Amino acid sequence: MPELPEVETIKRELDKAILGKKITKVSVVNPKVIKEPSPKEFQRQISGSTIKNISRKAKLLIFELSNGKFLAIHLKMSGQLIYPGKNSKLTRVIFNLSNGKTLDFNDGRLFAELRLVDDWQKLKFIQSLGPEPFGLSLEKFKEMLKGKKTKIKPLLLDQTFVSGIGNIYANEALFRAKINPARPANSLSEKEEELLFVEIKETLKEAITHKGSSVDQYVQLSGEDGGYAKYHKVYDREKEPCLKCKTPIQRIVLGGRGTYLCPHCQA
Repeated sequence: MPELPEVETIKRELDKAILGKKITKVSVVNPKVIKEPSPKEFQRQISGSTIKNISRKAKLLIFELSNGKFLAIHLKMSGQLIYPGKNSKLTRVIFNLSNGKTLDFNDGRLFAELRLVDDWQKLKFIQSLGPEPFGLSLEKFKEMLKGKKTKIKPLLLDQTFVSGIGNIYANEALFRAKINPARPANSLSEKEEELLFVEIKETLKEAITHKGSSVDQYVQLSGEDGGYAKYHKVYDREKEPCLKCKTPIQRIVLGGRGTYLCPHCQA
């Protein structure tokens, strides 16, 4: 699933490519990805509107349209936005633009969600989100961890606790902070809390700089892979030597998610 760096990358690329363009026509190839309103109304209400602003909240993309509506796009597991569009076999929705080009919404697994709403902030998904890492102070982060007996890695994946991090970057940040992902959150020392806080933000910033990690279905707006996967220190490196101590990277399962760690550096 695209995480904060991947969605932020797409948001920035959309800003450059389609901001200010008018959507002249919408073609729904597969209506399963349209969650509200009906596909027919979705097409009718978007057609003729101009894209005034594009923003991101956690893993959600939001298009503000000139007709007062908001197009909320949750990429989920395999959603992709491609510009200029190529109308591939995975294309589910086509947005024709005033410059003669198209923006394609692709989704091989049909898990993604597109919603046209009056107020995106009232979406149940949005109202349940915890704060984003970049909006947190160290003091607030420490306060949030206090008394939490949950294992630290599943806690970082809990979007109601902190939003946007995701599996890849939780693994990477914990390795960089030398914290075992199975430790209870309330067992961290003050120094460990401070280091983890720094490494979460630094990991996300680096991933954004390299335009995200293409380890599954994620691609940039152009259709090209993101460049951060080659910088992963533990994620998807099971049995490969740790880049610091040469101990083989271990894969365990925590909270139902594959978790990668160095058993020596994160002892």
